[in-house]
Amino acid sequence: MTAPWNAKELTVGQLSERSGVAVSALHFYEAKGLITSRRTSGNQRRYSRDTLRRVAFVRLAQRIGIPLKTIKDALSELPEGRTPTRADWARLSATWRTELDDRIEQLLRLRDDLTDCIGCGCLSLDRCVLANPRDQLGEEGPGARRIDTHLRPSSCVTRQEERSVSDGARGAAHGC
Repeated sequence: MTAPWNAKELTVGQLSERSGVAVSALHFYEAKGLITSRRTSGNQRRYSRDTLRRVAFVRLAQRIGIPLKTIKDALSELPEGRTPTRADWARLSATWRTELDDRIEQLLRLRDDLTDCIGCGCLSLDRCVLANPRDQLGEEGPGARRIDTHLRPSSCVTRQEERSVSDGARGAAHGC
């Protein structure tokens, strides 16, 4: 049942149909404080039409990997009930840029190092002996140390730099 083009309020079913988001997800968003509704005398949810843009905002932010808590904090900066504008999106997305750049770097590292030593400490690959001699990365803590950029020591050279050195000694010297 499609809402009339001029409807000021939408039922949860209409909001679901129009936004492409499952009713259960809309209820979840509401429980997390990302969207709000009012209740009718029959206890049915009614959403203002601008909730469509808020849901789209949430979905887009989720799609680029922004956690729901961060999205909620961003939406809470807007006046109650106001729809995020293009300027709002530009301002909020700019604050997420560093986090996204870090995530992109992490994904590139994962892609580039997927078939190589990841610094997990197993030393079972021939390459691990060169890239992580005597499990030096184990001294930094648990986990795959070469994949997570937040765990990677700042002294590590990039895979591209390491590949430019013919014998790989530079990367091995840094324990990266």
